[in-house]
Amino acid sequence: MLQRFYPDEYMHSTYEIDFEKLHKQGFRGIIFDIDNTLVPHGEKADKRAIDFFHKLKEMGFECCLMSNNKQQRVEMFHQDVQVNYIFDAKKPSRKNYIKAMKIMGTNLNNTVFVGDQLFTDVFGAKRTGIKAILVKPIHPKEEIQIVLKRNLEKIVLYFYQKRKR
Repeated sequence: MLQRFYPDEYMHSTYEIDFEKLHKQGFRGIIFDIDNTLVPHGEKADKRAIDFFHKLKEMGFECCLMSNNKQQRVEMFHQDVQVNYIFDAKKPSRKNYIKAMKIMGTNLNNTVFVGDQLFTDVFGAKRTGIKAILVKPIHPKEEIQIVLKRNLEKIVLYFYQKRKR
């Protein structure tokens, strides 16, 4: 039962993922959560994020930001990285994962999702049928509803890591 929340990979940081390897494996589209996946919650794109998206585009990746946040928040980040985006995504609903692939011109087999939350990001990607990479949150400061979910995530991650051993 818990397996539906298990990521395909669990990494320390978005910035440590081997995107060259993913490209060699045939992946062409990447959907990203923003807050605590790319930057601390509520912050603008920093130099690292700007350079990161520039590199991904040079490699030939199509990218799409997908956030449950409001338009203003997502557009604030988008202004500096200039990739496709979907706001108020209602993750884990499959609808906007599918929309993101349509926007990027990718499909279930060549798209990967990167996010920091199991019950929205990973669960939505797995329900949709795309590869899901979970990353550790960048910053410990989070909204109260996320803090509460993190305690449940710890239980799922315990069993996930136990299974991986």
